[in-house]
Amino acid sequence: MDADISLVVDGTTHRVTIDTRTTVLDALRDRLGITSPKKGCDHGQCGACTVLCDGRRVNSCLMLAVAFDGATVTTAAGLAEEAGELHPVQESFVEHDAFQCGYCTPGQVVSAVGMLDELADGWPSKVTDDGADLGDEVRERMSGNLCRCGAYANIVPAIEEVARR
Repeated sequence: MDADISLVVDGTTHRVTIDTRTTVLDALRDRLGITSPKKGCDHGQCGACTVLCDGRRVNSCLMLAVAFDGATVTTAAGLAEEAGELHPVQESFVEHDAFQCGYCTPGQVVSAVGMLDELADGWPSKVTDDGADLGDEVRERMSGNLCRCGAYANIVPAIEEVARR
């Protein structure tokens, strides 16, 4: 069965007819041509598909697009406030060389933005009450985003720098 939905993706409204079994990730990539979120595991275990839906980070490969009709979706490509200007997390990833092959980078960046918002809003994590330092907090909150190249040694400091600003 098909459904007509509307998504505001990176500031642009899109109307699309999709099969009701279509995930947000497949709607973005296959129907709208937005390739920033990547299809890694397609099981919600790697985080390469992470986007912000109405400001909350989600694994877009697990979410049915019909459930997000009318939602605002932000991908890594839509994080910059002005054309040609990077988001502070993106800038920090570049400065810290926090990527290697780059496949997971859009999901890592979007997840970092979402996690920093959660941290600023006082949402606790598993390690929050254990007297964890910022690095432990970042590692715990980013644990759903995997990097097959192992760039964690640079990813964590990149996020910490933005968190301290």
